[in-house]
Amino acid sequence: MSKQEPVRIIVMGVSGSGKSTLASALAQALTLPFIEGDDLHPQSNIAKMQAGQPLNDADRLPWLQAIAAALSNGTEGAVASCSALKKSYRDLLREQTGEPLYFICLTCDPNTIAARMQARHGHFMPASLFTSQLASFEIPQGEPVTLLLSCDQPVNTMLATCKTWLEDQAGLSTITNAMPLPES
Repeated sequence: MSKQEPVRIIVMGVSGSGKSTLASALAQALTLPFIEGDDLHPQSNIAKMQAGQPLNDADRLPWLQAIAAALSNGTEGAVASCSALKKSYRDLLREQTGEPLYFICLTCDPNTIAARMQARHGHFMPASLFTSQLASFEIPQGEPVTLLLSCDQPVNTMLATCKTWLEDQAGLSTITNAMPLPES
């Protein structure tokens, strides 16, 4: 794969897993645009979550389509944050963005994530919805070009793991060669 072919990456996981933090850092390291998936939610979804109501598949569809469209724009690709909780959501994203679409799935002990959500302020996703996210979450084991990564590590450690994994993917060393190694 040459640098001219788009590189599309989604950092996924439940709310509070650190998707936005890692996706932003990875985008910066790869000099790719960062897409904050939360910014693409329709106002109706935000209002529903603020009211403590979990989103259903119909609510998520326009949001997933907006993320796929954002990932498809541009010639270099992008790194997006998106919960992508279900396999059907990931399949839709793959179908609408084209393959390969690389997924980095952040997993962590639910108690750690719950504590993070309790400490987080100013986000429309209340901690009370964490249980519904866990209930919907389908871990993408065995899915194509998907890395499972524990979110209880420092960001620099996760970046180093992502770099190694991306280099192992067909031809992606051309984009990761320019990626600086994190300091220990």
